[in-house]
Amino acid sequence: MTSIVDNIKVKSQHFIPKKLLSRAVGQLAERDLGKVTTFLIDTFVKHYEVNMKEAKITDLAKYKTFNDFFTRELKKGARPIVEDKNTLSQPADGKISQLGPIYKDAILQAKGHYYSLEALLGGNPEDAKYFESGTFITTYLSPKDYHRVHMPYTAKLEKMIFVPGSLYSVNQLTAENIDNLFAKNERVICFFKNEKLGRFAVVMVGATIVASIETVFAGTVAPKCGSEITIYDYSKDNIVIEKGKELGRFKLGSTTICVFEKNKIELAKGLQAGTPVKMGTTLGKLAQK
Repeated sequence: MTSIVDNIKVKSQHFIPKKLLSRAVGQLAERDLGKVTTFLIDTFVKHYEVNMKEAKITDLAKYKTFNDFFTRELKKGARPIVEDKNTLSQPADGKISQLGPIYKDAILQAKGHYYSLEALLGGNPEDAKYFESGTFITTYLSPKDYHRVHMPYTAKLEKMIFVPGSLYSVNQLTAENIDNLFAKNERVICFFKNEKLGRFAVVMVGATIVASIETVFAGTVAPKCGSEITIYDYSKDNIVIEKGKELGRFKLGSTTICVFEKNKIELAKGLQAGTPVKMGTTLGKLAQK
């Protein structure tokens, strides 16, 4: 049962200017404010207990902007990628929000709450049909986490879609109380194809205070694309990204959702809602035929 305080937290999101607030924070996070920036980063690290020992740059004073820190690179070897060629790797650090089968077009958001696969992928039924009755996994990235998103499996980039939307928080409380959350928020959807795995999509979902979403092949996508659905066709560009390589990054927190075709993967045993994960560890294996 939602407490009065939690109820206020959820309902207040309907009224606060989420985009204005997020863009303003984003502009501030891009500025070099010298010692003020270092103070803000130090405060953030202490409050969220960020593990800076695994960062490539451990000296906070060397981060010129807050976003430089937030999208920090890790030391080489900090996230070993599972090597088995039939195994998929986790795309991000964080905590499993939900995972499991897609019920035709319905994806579990939280207990008792479902949202539409078609809506998540931008509203085109032709894109959604490949993943109907397939498999999904949703990962929530908290403020303390590493915020780069990596490839779960080697594949060729087919298409990217930017879908404008709101910027609700994507934490568990909001997921349990706002319907169709991930299909409402601003997001970037990357579609891939692999001979063994078939088609799959990685969705990077924006949230409150998420200043922007970037990909390694297109740079800043959100909010650069504005208020219209924007489609990028990469089918003829032969862009292949290997398992474990960086796909994109969030400038401040959020969620990733991976969707796969029916009967293509078997999720790793032991994964369940609430399980903490690290990028590069086992997500699942190719289904045995």
